Amino acid sequence: MVHSGNAGGSLFAEGGAGTLRLLAYLAAAMILMVADHHGGHLERLRNAAGLLTGPIYRLAGTPARLARGVSGHLTAQQDMIRENSELREQLLLANARLDRLASVQVENLRLRQLLGGTRGLRLNVQLASLIDVDLDPFRHRILLDAGSRRGVSEGLAVIDADGVVGQVLAVTPMNSSVILVSDPSHAIPVQVVRTGLRAIAFGTGSVDRLEVPSIPLSADLRVGDVLETSGIGGRFPAGFKVGTIQHLHPDDTRLFVVADVQPAARLDRGGEVLLVWNAQSPDDKPMGPLPEGVIPENGVADPATPAAAGTPSDATPPPAVPDTEPSATEPSA
Repeated sequence: MVHSGNAGGSLFAEGGAGTLRLLAYLAAAMILMVADHHGGHLERLRNAAGLLTGPIYRLAGTPARLARGVSGHLTAQQDMIRENSELREQLLLANARLDRLASVQVENLRLRQLLGGTRGLRLNVQLASLIDVDLDPFRHRILLDAGSRRGVSEGLAVIDADGVVGQVLAVTPMNSSVILVSDPSHAIPVQVVRTGLRAIAFGTGSVDRLEVPSIPLSADLRVGDVLETSGIGGRFPAGFKVGTIQHLHPDDTRLFVVADVQPAARLDRGGEVLLVWNAQSPDDKPMGPLPEGVIPENGVADPATPAAAGTPSDATPPPAVPDTEPSATEPSA
């Protein structure tokens, strides 16, 4: 079968007829364009077509909009999570700082109370911290972090913010052992603040009770009377509170009265104590470093003074106490 040129049904066939058709179509197109330009007849058609194609375009763009929305939501959520984490860390840090400030405030108050116990007295003081407790039920001892290297010597009185705690019993270069007033082998000279009556208070082995025996029946003594150190014996400076009389009862012989005393010091609590001794002259300086910012009553402390320069002159063992008012001694084996 022979193929000849274009098919008879072609729009622009070769030859004169095809050319005429092309020219006719071009002329018709030009006429339509001029008519649309002047009359705007196709504008309504284009608007109608736009109404039909608009939803199709929006539907086609929906996945992209959803993707952008999800991405923005996830980004915002991650930012919020990160910001929440940062705020939580800042809150924890702020709470930690507040707790630390509260602890410092309590410590400052406790130190002020400790030093307040020596206000108005011509005394030297040495601050020490408790580092150990003797749990032996028959011995009441505590261990302090101040020793001979800081000028501590045996016999120094130990107090807290409320009253007398005990006295230094043994000293090592770094630490010192303190016997509490509640120890059964301890005795301390006291006097009644109200009447001036002198006596000896003994430890009973209980941290909440001391005992003052051999009080004459004629003595003016009442429940609630306050006992303080009398200064006799040289171990304890006078004027420190020892305890309060809680109960009075006759002894076994019915010839004397025995007073049960509630210790003033917090013997089973607290973490800091003061070592105190009488100042021999206004120029005396305290042994070892004082707390920062603390000025003793007898002048300005000199932190640069080495402790090895020697113990104060009044740290030597005091003269023997009369048998009627013995000082504390270590129990014999």
